[in-house]
Amino acid sequence: MRGCPDNPRNALFPVSVALYLAAACVVLSFPVFGTELKPATAQAFQGYVQEAEEQMQSEVDNPYQFLYIDALPEGQKAAVIGRLKNGEVVIQPMTTNGHETPTQVPGGLIHHWLAIGFIPGVGASQVLQLWQDYSRYGELYKPDVQSAQILSRQGEDFDVYYRLYRHTIVSVVYNADFEVEYFIPDASRNYSLARSTRITEVQNPGKPGEREYSAGKDHGYMWRLNLYSRCVERDGGVYVQIEFLALSRTVPAAFALLVNPYMRSIPRDYLKRYLDETRTALAHP
Repeated sequence: MRGCPDNPRNALFPVSVALYLAAACVVLSFPVFGTELKPATAQAFQGYVQEAEEQMQSEVDNPYQFLYIDALPEGQKAAVIGRLKNGEVVIQPMTTNGHETPTQVPGGLIHHWLAIGFIPGVGASQVLQLWQDYSRYGELYKPDVQSAQILSRQGEDFDVYYRLYRHTIVSVVYNADFEVEYFIPDASRNYSLARSTRITEVQNPGKPGEREYSAGKDHGYMWRLNLYSRCVERDGGVYVQIEFLALSRTVPAAFALLVNPYMRSIPRDYLKRYLDETRTALAHP
């Protein structure tokens, strides 16, 4: 059963890849050299994803529990909605197995977070239109997203390329391809699933010697990334929920006590910024 420390649901964002960049460079306080993604690590991540997506599907299929707040006790739900309507972004670490994020698997760490915000005065169709306007991502979500481009589209299914940037103690640039599926159950609700199909760390970005590391053979800051968004129109605006799952290399035990709190704090800032930037973009189309 999925759970999170602050969520009595016991257990559970698109579409912009900027969401994960806060937690992607998780081993930034110590030197890290070449690391290889092992098949067992990738398999463990995929198993976690399958379990998480099964739970997500049961939620989006139920219009009365479309958002994570819908499953909260009434008193707690009202309190959270009050915070959201005051402009706060509520952010939760999530998990499927009762442990706090990040979850350790053989050779890797799974990072699972959820954020939700309220944007007044707009409708679900406006949010969907913004999310699918990838040509604006480099403008709206810079510097974390340097550029985005639709590679192909069939109906509501997209193949999208992102050029991603993250700077904390070190600067990291990625080239990433995603398959993105959008679903529109009705005029008031939509959701999407974005799954990475290729993530490569870039060496010497923007310089004559620029090249990509081989996929899965790099510093291990971000090997996999899936993002899930939900939008529902109600209460004179829209509730936007973003959830992401990502895989990175492990943190050596000697650094875990130092790095793990840092890993948990950074995503909150960036998830908030993403939703704030989305709110601003919708207010100034």
